[in-house]
Amino acid sequence: MTAAPLAVSLGDPAGVGPELIAEAWARRDAQALPPFFVAGGPGLLTAAAQTRGISLPVAQIFHPAEALDCFDRALPVLAGADGEYTPGAPDRDGARLALASLGEATRLAVEGGADGVVTGPIAKARLAEVGFTYPGQTEFVADACGMHEGDAVMMLAGPHLRTVPLTVHIALEQVPTALSEALVERKGRIVAMALMRDFGIPAPRIAVAALNPHAGEEGRMGDEEARLIAPAIERLRAEGIAIDGPFPADGLFAPRQRENFDVALCMYHDQALIPLKALDFDQGVNVTLGLPIIRTSPDHGTAFGIAGRGTADAGAMIAAIRLAGECAERRYGI
Repeated sequence: MTAAPLAVSLGDPAGVGPELIAEAWARRDAQALPPFFVAGGPGLLTAAAQTRGISLPVAQIFHPAEALDCFDRALPVLAGADGEYTPGAPDRDGARLALASLGEATRLAVEGGADGVVTGPIAKARLAEVGFTYPGQTEFVADACGMHEGDAVMMLAGPHLRTVPLTVHIALEQVPTALSEALVERKGRIVAMALMRDFGIPAPRIAVAALNPHAGEEGRMGDEEARLIAPAIERLRAEGIAIDGPFPADGLFAPRQRENFDVALCMYHDQALIPLKALDFDQGVNVTLGLPIIRTSPDHGTAFGIAGRGTADAGAMIAAIRLAGECAERRYGI
């Protein structure tokens, strides 16, 4: 049980976020979800719920603490910003609402009014049209916490796998030059600490994927493994962190190999996300490690093409809310 509710941002209101939030509240008891409230959009959420056949009672609140009193009978929504529900038809007004919701939910988590923030999926290109200057929500939340974006680490977590991309939203050709010993070391430490603090793993086991095929095959297919990755692993191991590698990525995610580690550090975006989405697409959660607040998000996009049809799977949104609550309980000892 949390001391304060979780804050949930709408995401792009033309995407699947609002209907999945409504579905999560409707299934709160069956899924044992912690109390949460939504930052804005009371009318929009009601309309989105109707597309899934959900009669959604909404309780407009003015302070996060009020959510604890009404969560069992209605979805608490902060009074204020709202908009038209136009599924599959994103526009600038919707992007402004998404940004306002994200900003408010994050602010309340930073100020302690919420035990964490769960961010709905956004359309980055549409947000950029209304002044959003960040590569993604991870960087936005890090900045709101007063942290350098390099100290906020993206982890993808599902029932079968956890992965961390060391480089994220950059072109593949830029990855080799973006990698460094310092990057592997810094993110390795953040991951190890977060798994202990927020996931309750006393001695997390970290596997490191190689950049090149066959882990470079002794330099014949690249030298990053020997020159950058292995030295960083040795230094982390000397600090007492249970870390090993670099392992060829083509075999690292096989069932028997996954039994040997709690998280895999990967060199680039798709190396981390492809196995996670192949195994846990409908339950994958994006978790930001290293922040002073809890932040999770469903690991899928806005899905404009199916928004409003009632077919989008709510599993990842439910998993993101549940995981945020579990991490808050561990971190704050509630």
